Amino acid sequence: MNPLIFRAYDIRGIAFKPESNQPADLTPETIELIGKGAGTYLKRHFGARIAVGHDCRLSNPELSDAFIKGLRSTGCNVTLIGMTPTPLMFFTVCRFNFDGGAAITASHNPKEYNGVKLVGHMAHSIYGDDLQEVLKLIESNDFEEGEGTLEELDVFPAYLEKILSIVHLERPLKVVADAGNGASGPFVKPFFESLGCELIPLYCQPDGSFPNHPANPEEKANMLDLIKSVKENKADLGIGFDGDGDRVGIVDELGNHYSADLLLLLLAEDLLARLPNSKIIFDVKVSQVLIDGIKKAGGEPIMSKTGHSFIESKMKEIGAPLAGEISGHMFFAENYYGFDDAFLAAAKLLEILSKSNKTFSKLLADTPKTCSTPEIKTPCPDTEKFRIVDQITNAFTQKYDCITLDGVRVSFDDKSWGAVRCSNTSPNLTLRFEAPTEDRLKEIMHLMLTELKKHPELDLWWADKDLSEL
Repeated sequence: MNPLIFRAYDIRGIAFKPESNQPADLTPETIELIGKGAGTYLKRHFGARIAVGHDCRLSNPELSDAFIKGLRSTGCNVTLIGMTPTPLMFFTVCRFNFDGGAAITASHNPKEYNGVKLVGHMAHSIYGDDLQEVLKLIESNDFEEGEGTLEELDVFPAYLEKILSIVHLERPLKVVADAGNGASGPFVKPFFESLGCELIPLYCQPDGSFPNHPANPEEKANMLDLIKSVKENKADLGIGFDGDGDRVGIVDELGNHYSADLLLLLLAEDLLARLPNSKIIFDVKVSQVLIDGIKKAGGEPIMSKTGHSFIESKMKEIGAPLAGEISGHMFFAENYYGFDDAFLAAAKLLEILSKSNKTFSKLLADTPKTCSTPEIKTPCPDTEKFRIVDQITNAFTQKYDCITLDGVRVSFDDKSWGAVRCSNTSPNLTLRFEAPTEDRLKEIMHLMLTELKKHPELDLWWADKDLSEL
């Protein structure tokens, strides 16, 4: 088994293809072993009652079945919730008091990937050293034994009841929702129509080959059909989901695509009006506009390492009611359980819009304008990326004020910064830059590139691109 698939906050690797003889990290045999390791860990630390769901990838449900076989062989009693968005697995664990849960998914990774997200009681993330403990159980063949049961549960009615108890739209809205052929698709129509929306659905038929576009709403290129439909239908809002329904992207009535940090600012301003002085958590790649906006609204901005597991744990540690990432993960603990949920994020944004007589574009019209890049994924071997980021960090900390919580965020001046960190889900470095003007943005990108070019392992595909091409 390739130990590198045990990443910082989940298990993720290349999955088998039934028609291919190419080597893969995740086969039915390997994921059955992972099921045995996960079952042993969960049983020893939390208990034996486990909920399992999966996304619509082509390697599911076969990998899901193999994982469940491994779980049951350790004596875990499994409740199968079927093909669902990952947040519904988290909800199941919390609402029905399961000892743990697993989602067989690779989220927004390309279609050839799959993986496992593990949680304990109350959807407590299993990550870092805990995931390494699961790996050690597998490597030492140290498994519990038993004959666990299997039953099925339709959790969506209880989930919808919960959402409708905490979100209320004050006027009807027209919405285009693009599920990207992901696991969210079957739930889009009942969800938004239950909120009282007029719905125009896009790509809601689950298809693990993702035939229309990658299910990654963070990238504008994947939102072009949504943008077109919003304009054609004169919709109030366009909503895009990733492959497993834990990340959201938004398009306004004019077709503008928003970075998730501005969406988090809207959510934070709304929450802080009710809960002043609250702590709002975000990752290291967010705009300074968000940080300043949280302070202006009476909140306390808190930076965290990137990743569901890190942010979820930080929320519980400091009692934060809201968190988010630039990638589109939004976490809610006010009247909720503290995990990331794209459906709830979409509902909350619709609620904010419904309470206003403004269009969505006008809600953000007064937000300070900066020049920034999207997240820039820079291919780098998994075996080299941490060493390279350490060297880049050392180079910049000698010259500039830096935050080294997660990779390095370099403050080139009080309004210009660049960040570089290791992706924990793929063989990439992730970068982002922000400055007051386009010229200054190009300057700080050049400063970072000068250091990056010292590492030939990096594929700096973006080095000669125009900003509009990123």
